[in-house]
Amino acid sequence: MLDRFLFRRIDNAQLVVFRICYGFLVSAECYGAIITGWVRKTLVEPKFTFSFIGFEWLQPLPGNGMYFYFAIMGTLGLLIMVGYKYRLSAFAFAFMWTGVYLMQKTSYNNHYYLLMLLAFIMAFFPANRDASLDAKLNPNLKSHTMPNWIRWTIILQLFIVYSYASVAKLYADWLDFSFIDVLMRPKKDYFLVGELLQQKWVHVAVAVFGILFDLLVVPALLWKRTRKIAFAFSIFFHLFNSYVFRIGIFPYLSLAFTVFFFEPQTIRNIFLKTKNITITKVLEVPKNRNVIVGILGIYFFVQLLLPLRHHTFQDNVLWTEEGHRLSWRMMLRGRQGTIQFKVVNKENNEVKYIKLDDYLTNKQKNRVASYPDFTWQFAQRLKKEYTEKGMDVQVFVRSRVKINDGKYYEFIDPEVDLASVPWKHFSHNEWICPSQNQ
Repeated sequence: MLDRFLFRRIDNAQLVVFRICYGFLVSAECYGAIITGWVRKTLVEPKFTFSFIGFEWLQPLPGNGMYFYFAIMGTLGLLIMVGYKYRLSAFAFAFMWTGVYLMQKTSYNNHYYLLMLLAFIMAFFPANRDASLDAKLNPNLKSHTMPNWIRWTIILQLFIVYSYASVAKLYADWLDFSFIDVLMRPKKDYFLVGELLQQKWVHVAVAVFGILFDLLVVPALLWKRTRKIAFAFSIFFHLFNSYVFRIGIFPYLSLAFTVFFFEPQTIRNIFLKTKNITITKVLEVPKNRNVIVGILGIYFFVQLLLPLRHHTFQDNVLWTEEGHRLSWRMMLRGRQGTIQFKVVNKENNEVKYIKLDDYLTNKQKNRVASYPDFTWQFAQRLKKEYTEKGMDVQVFVRSRVKINDGKYYEFIDPEVDLASVPWKHFSHNEWICPSQNQ
């Protein structure tokens, strides 16, 4: 039964068309990051970046290096789109994008994480078997079929993303619409819709629609009777997000995913213009069947567990941020904070208060003041700087944080020397003060 489901050969038109869209969109993302100044602001102008803990060695290339880095990624996207040297191009892009993802989290976005996962998934898929330069140059490569597990890998990944995103919205500030109000305030000056976005009824509609769309869109796209309606809602939802929240290629990538829900022959007729292809749905169980099933099982087991890990930590994830990343908790909160770093020389008790402007960009300052891992990493950086000067120091912090429109509360224990405590990846960091009804 499992083999018949996973290894039945199906039309590969969905994968081929998605490859073309995916390649174009990641190319646009990379070139666009250069043109819009994202690379300059995020990777060139800062004196250093806040990488994921454990990857502090991974820093941007000096000078104009990151412009070339993104230009290369953009070119790899074009090669993926046309299907030339596909495997090499897809894996090269996957590793390069992962490097960018890990070397900076000041501009962290769940969508960047999704693209990292997708980049590796696509690198393993045989997406260049049709409508590609590879297939044209090597006719033996050409095929109009793929195993069914490829399509369902994409569908299951999307189902996990959307389902966890929906469940995460079931908390007080979303359900009383107050966070929607916070989200919409900066949009007041938007052309035509700015004032509309400040209306209470719009906030209610956005909150309810956000929960229901994320929860139902994948099942609705799978069911033929509701597929066209769900697709129409998808177009509205993603174009709305694109205009209002300015989140790059990801609304369009989400729309591209919908090709996996329509009949392959329909996709082939519209996009590939090959109407006379006959697909024989035969069962071909490969010799590495157990390897494929094992990898898929482990991968989705991890994907199902990662978003739940915050339940194993003490306190509320909205306050501590422990377990927030890699969990599809999208657009759920805004954080603001105030912070003061005090460096104490252990030898003579000399005290120095750190001027953050000497080290950080405005966006980095906001993260250091509001997110515990940023605070800890900056304390470690200060310790390293003073150690290189021959000084043994302690680093203390006075920090207050508020979530959304809540009150400011003390966030970091001011008596703890952050320079001397390790970061705990799998348990609660006790120097984060307890939440106050967050």
